Amino acid sequence: MLIVTSNEIPGHRIDAVFGEVMGLTVRSRDIGSQMLAGFRSLGGGELPEMTRALYESRQEVMARMVSEAQQRGANAIVAMRFDTSEMGTNWTEVCAYGTAVYVLPLGEGEPGATGQSIYLTKQPQQGAGQPAPPQPGPPVQPQMGGQQPGQSQPFPGQSQY
Repeated sequence: MLIVTSNEIPGHRIDAVFGEVMGLTVRSRDIGSQMLAGFRSLGGGELPEMTRALYESRQEVMARMVSEAQQRGANAIVAMRFDTSEMGTNWTEVCAYGTAVYVLPLGEGEPGATGQSIYLTKQPQQGAGQPAPPQPGPPVQPQMGGQQPGQSQPFPGQSQY
């Protein structure tokens, strides 16, 4: 899936818009790593535990966002953003969001075509090559199959993204 922070993808035409998609996680910080990070911050520099936790959270929310976009029939996400906020003193919310779209590469001779898009138009089609029809109604709850290493488990009674 092609994911960009811009509103358009150079060399591509947006053929269908499926709406906003997002991935969300709320993480708690354990007291031990908070204290260790607090001591390390006195000397300055990077806090590896916190860096790793934030990296894993961003990867998780990206996977959830991509899953939702794929369920809607998208092959790209434009205007992707991250948002991080503190909830209370021990919780951090990480959210990735963007607009799910179906894009087509522009071919040779089409205004706005790029070398990359021309190359893509000359490759064999993957699948039907037609966008799925727009899905009306509320956003689709993303369902991810199987747990990946380092991925958190859902709480009992909580749907898995």
